[in-house]
Amino acid sequence: MLTMIDAGAPYGIAAGTDGALWFTLVHQGRVGRMVPGQEPVIHQLDPADGQPTVIAPGPGGAMWFAEGQGGRVCRITADGQVTAHAADSPYGIAAGPDGAMWFTQMRTGRIGRIGPDGAPAEFEVPVEGGGMPAFIAAGPDGAMWFTLNQGNAIGRISAAGEVVVHRLPTEGAAPVGITCGPDGAMWFVEIGAGQIGRIDTSGKIVEFPLPDRACRPHAIVAGPDGALWFTEWAVGRVGRITTDGAVEERPLPGLPAEGGGEARKAEPHGLTVGPDGAIWVALEAGALARLT
Repeated sequence: MLTMIDAGAPYGIAAGTDGALWFTLVHQGRVGRMVPGQEPVIHQLDPADGQPTVIAPGPGGAMWFAEGQGGRVCRITADGQVTAHAADSPYGIAAGPDGAMWFTQMRTGRIGRIGPDGAPAEFEVPVEGGGMPAFIAAGPDGAMWFTLNQGNAIGRISAAGEVVVHRLPTEGAAPVGITCGPDGAMWFVEIGAGQIGRIDTSGKIVEFPLPDRACRPHAIVAGPDGALWFTEWAVGRVGRITTDGAVEERPLPGLPAEGGGEARKAEPHGLTVGPDGAIWVALEAGALARLT
């Protein structure tokens, strides 16, 4: 099922604690909120040039999102009130078990933290050039885990800011999305290698090649069915992988062309488990897709 979003290009999507889906409209500088089955409410950001990308639930029922171009990490309430914090090239963002919001800074190669009191902190990643940290997620061990897209590695940062980096076996893997799996390990996607990876808390890494190595997997979440779900950006599909590595793929429908002609490619980016238990996918072509 597709829900067309005429207000822009959905990129990140997450379920809030308010029973709604929240999503970013990256090219329009907007954030949307939608209760499944109802019309979305769109909040225009000011300024609108920040390019909001990843969005995640935070403490107190608010949502947080990163504006990489605008250099801001923002908090938005259910009624659309926004509070901005300065940050250099933020991208991935997630709540930590310490009540803080943790985020990546792609250009500077640092991990940022905004505490419950609003106090900012930054931590260096010990990789040459910074490694371009991308997504970040809370792990089962009280730490935050993140991907290093250009560092070809997975990082772990403790609540005290101590960073450990684990190199990936495959060169040029370029990991992006990461999430905590139902098996207590961290699962991630390798957009450059067309693989799904798993790393446990000891640092042991296993990689699962996908049937189409050129599918460009982008984001990954743990599903309600005990498996992991991920987007395949280049081919307009959503994939599912079990914890023992069995993969299946589902095509996403193309979007109606503007002014006739061929359907537009879906361009799936973020995905989440919605309040209705379904998998929801943000399609940059202009829609949200619901998969049962």
